[in-house]
Amino acid sequence: MRDPLAFSLWAFFLVMVPPLVASYAGPLYDYTAYTECKKQPEAALYKGGILSNQSVSRIGVSAISASAYSPALILYNLTQGTIYCFSSWVKIEGAESALIRASLKTEDTSYDCIGTVLAKRGCWSFLKGGFVLSSTSHLSILFLLSSDDRDINIAIASNSIQPFTREQWSTNQQYMINSQRKRAVTVHVSDEHGERLQGAAINIEQVSKDFPFGSAIAKTILGNLPYQNWFTKRFNAAVFENELKWYATEPKQGKVNYTIADQMVGFVRANQIMARGHNIFWEDPKYTPAWVLNLTGPELQSAVNSRIQSLLNKYSEEFIHWDVSNEMLHFDFYEQRLGTNATLHFYEIAHQSDPLATLFMNEFNVVEGCSDVNSTVDTYISRLRELEQGGVSMNGIGLESHFTVPNPPLMRAILDKLATLGLPIWLTEVDISNALDKKQQAIYLEEVLREGFSHPSVNGIMLWTALHPYGCYQMCLTDHNFQNLPAGDVVDKLLKEWQTGKIEGETDEHGSYSFYGFLGEYEISVGYGNRSANSKISLGRADETKHYNIRL
Repeated sequence: MRDPLAFSLWAFFLVMVPPLVASYAGPLYDYTAYTECKKQPEAALYKGGILSNQSVSRIGVSAISASAYSPALILYNLTQGTIYCFSSWVKIEGAESALIRASLKTEDTSYDCIGTVLAKRGCWSFLKGGFVLSSTSHLSILFLLSSDDRDINIAIASNSIQPFTREQWSTNQQYMINSQRKRAVTVHVSDEHGERLQGAAINIEQVSKDFPFGSAIAKTILGNLPYQNWFTKRFNAAVFENELKWYATEPKQGKVNYTIADQMVGFVRANQIMARGHNIFWEDPKYTPAWVLNLTGPELQSAVNSRIQSLLNKYSEEFIHWDVSNEMLHFDFYEQRLGTNATLHFYEIAHQSDPLATLFMNEFNVVEGCSDVNSTVDTYISRLRELEQGGVSMNGIGLESHFTVPNPPLMRAILDKLATLGLPIWLTEVDISNALDKKQQAIYLEEVLREGFSHPSVNGIMLWTALHPYGCYQMCLTDHNFQNLPAGDVVDKLLKEWQTGKIEGETDEHGSYSFYGFLGEYEISVGYGNRSANSKISLGRADETKHYNIRL
């Protein structure tokens, strides 16, 4: 069902920040999503949007077989750059379950995947996605097919396409940022008798941020003071790019060495930077220690037990998260050799060894698009639920976020479906492919970061931009002299935008001063005549105004 909080927050936003949206008359984005299969479809989002009076056609798809037909929607006059949000309820016959893919074809371009759903026989499943056209189309066809080209019967209902202009999309983002990442505060100033003081001078400065925003770092930061200064000036979170991985800490069996990792832990600790633990195991055999590849049965089981115990005994309570079994939707090295319960065992031991850490399922190609059948949003949810049903303490959703060309409405739709699980979502390895030039990387990076920060269920963002002599994995923020590249300019712009600037003012006739600030820690100084006081306040997420009293 619809989230009443979202609409009450919208009203709150209108009151608190009237200049920004008082004249807004566009559509409000609907974050509604479902992951359960229902006997009947729910009502169409946005009352169907531009599809409110359109019937469903069925078209032949010759690429599959002469007898294959697909439900389709015929669309007219779609415009370049407009953001289209698509949703539909899907039911299948002819198979117990099937991954259904929505595709779009215009006069000159095919969009292979604009949304997916893992549909089941005999009940209705919710597909949510979207698209942005690279050129205007006078006639387009949106159709649904089985992703493995099986000839099954697909029914759709409660279809919806809601267009947003770029300005409308941005306004909706800003609404969520103001309602979810900021809070109203009223400071009351009085004298020692409790009498309110009008005209007291107020100075307010945000000294730390609540929202974790950081980057990967590598051993190259050790002893590199310019790099360290650049990093600590910007970020409050870090993740070690490779230095905790098994191949780095135990390249030869029994020769465990945490020297580099210890030094990096020292750096983040000294600078009060939170750090994610990445990773305990990596299911891709390409990144498994060479000596482990030859182990089988009891020898391999003993090795993995030693790995978990060694790593987590060493760093228990040091990292806020652990990526336990990295990229398990694409690779299964350990389950092939140790059985289907191997991953369950990893999570159980990790939780026992470091019970305060949040355990994540970290994966790529979940939010970046939907063409990868191994890691669609429903595939991710299904695997996570399997682990939870097996008794795993699964607390976090890790989305690597290695983008080429982002699809903002699809990204948001995927986040909406994942949000139904009620778990914290982190974008854990954000970058843009180096197949694009640096200017285009920066444009797309800003799109991704704004989507992540404005989504109410995203709890943190990590960039995958550790600097090496050769550069970075895909995208760098600076050159080797720590001069910003275009992507770095974007990060600095957003860091400034998402922080409350210095505030100066005076208390009113009620002895009060109100402001609207980003969540985090603040220092407040108050002066009245020859009297003054300094104080600190902490803003956490909440709907109500925070009231704070200062006595002079």
